[in-house]
Amino acid sequence: MANKKEDQQNDYKFDTKLLHFGAEIDETTGASSVPIYQASTFHHHDIFSPPTHDYSRSGNPTRQALEDYIALLEGGVRGFAYSSGMAAISSSLMILSAGDHIIATEDVYGGTYRLLSSILTRMNIETTFVDMTDLANVKAAYRPNTKAVYMETPSNPTLRITDVAGITEWAKEKGLLTLLDNTFMTPYYQKPIEQGVDIVLHSATKFLGGHSDVLAGLAVARTEAIGAQLKQLQNGLGTVLGAQESWLLMRGMKTLGARMAHSEISATKLAAWLTNRSDIPAVYYPGLLHHPGREVHEKQSTGYGAVVSFDVGSGDRAKAVLNKVRLPLVAVSLGSVESILSYPAMMSHAAMPKDFRLERGITDGLLRFSVGLEDIDDLIADLDQALSNT
Repeated sequence: MANKKEDQQNDYKFDTKLLHFGAEIDETTGASSVPIYQASTFHHHDIFSPPTHDYSRSGNPTRQALEDYIALLEGGVRGFAYSSGMAAISSSLMILSAGDHIIATEDVYGGTYRLLSSILTRMNIETTFVDMTDLANVKAAYRPNTKAVYMETPSNPTLRITDVAGITEWAKEKGLLTLLDNTFMTPYYQKPIEQGVDIVLHSATKFLGGHSDVLAGLAVARTEAIGAQLKQLQNGLGTVLGAQESWLLMRGMKTLGARMAHSEISATKLAAWLTNRSDIPAVYYPGLLHHPGREVHEKQSTGYGAVVSFDVGSGDRAKAVLNKVRLPLVAVSLGSVESILSYPAMMSHAAMPKDFRLERGITDGLLRFSVGLEDIDDLIADLDQALSNT
């Protein structure tokens, strides 16, 4: 019966899976929401037959429902929930050992850059950062001790595109582990496991949660063997998500499709409006015809997302715009129901050395706009007054 139910779920369209993911109705009570099992430990009724869950670090029924949920959405065999996006990333990279080498996209999220460049280095795990828009750069960075390739596409914040299938095909030939941060696209638009990626990662704080009210990270394994490794690390490191946060995240994920579809329409209009302004030197959005890698993106994704980055020309002007907008939150993070305007140079990528940051197009004038659910005409009018008065 369970297998038949799983087969049914796999046959559902994505928007249906968001609401009918297997644990949407509590089997005991019929409750229309996954119960919050606010328990740290579980009684052994029979010491010779221990319960499925014995201690919440090792497993909790609420967290398990979430982990099964994200595995279903991503098309993987096993999901894992962590206390933050960086907890998901750092725990997953603990698969590696001292002496190993990673090839990573050069314009990676600032927190990931900090982990790779200043924390894992103390464990003798090295990283080479390359421009992954060209597969030749990835191949050139290969060493005898290379063990993993870390991707982020579209990248944060300049939305560079990596050919995921091209990377994974080469990586498999070399026996390398592949990891991809799918935070920007979510499984609504992009299924990296279908492209051969071994571990898909999320800062679920962003689009999956969608309401700026929960901090969480997720990982999905492509194979049972990798899933077993991630489970050992999650349990051993204790980087787990609590029951309350797991429930909040599931509640947010139910509306993912509606939110992403609405925000993408608005983001497309915002990107076009910014492109037509003479005072904006650069606009980054995969949906724009001139965006580098657009054709590759369209092969591996079904949409363009809700994040638009643009350069206003200088750091002084960027700061002035941030102080004049009225509607979007000026804040760290993205992917929420409310629009969020961020300043990568001082926020998400503050940990990245300035020279390194500038070489990757993350200028002092760059702003990142995560488009929410407000009326796009109101957002544009607000941004227009901010830009026109700076």
